[in-house]
Amino acid sequence: MTAYNIVRMRVKPGFEDKFVAHHDSLVQTIGSELKAAGMRRFTLVKTGDRSYCVIGEWDGFDSIVKARPAMISSLDGLRPMLEDLGDDLGVTDPVSGEAAAEYDMADH
Repeated sequence: MTAYNIVRMRVKPGFEDKFVAHHDSLVQTIGSELKAAGMRRFTLVKTGDRSYCVIGEWDGFDSIVKARPAMISSLDGLRPMLEDLGDDLGVTDPVSGEAAAEYDMADH
């Protein structure tokens, strides 16, 4: 079943362009590794002022586990650009899991 990982983060002032460019670079440098692990789609969503969510769509939860070292490594390059989220979260608020239900709205 399809799995997703979602990571919420907030960028330090003045770093948004560099943050987006870093993700562009990651797709070029480790994109094939993530795809081989089972990543189907990667989306960077701007959710507010300097706030973003990364959404990864995967073949299954095992794919996320397989790609975790590469994802952690990519985060290491982002850390200097990220602001602490507070509440003992650190610079990211990650969640992941398998889809409970999926609907293709083109079919409705």
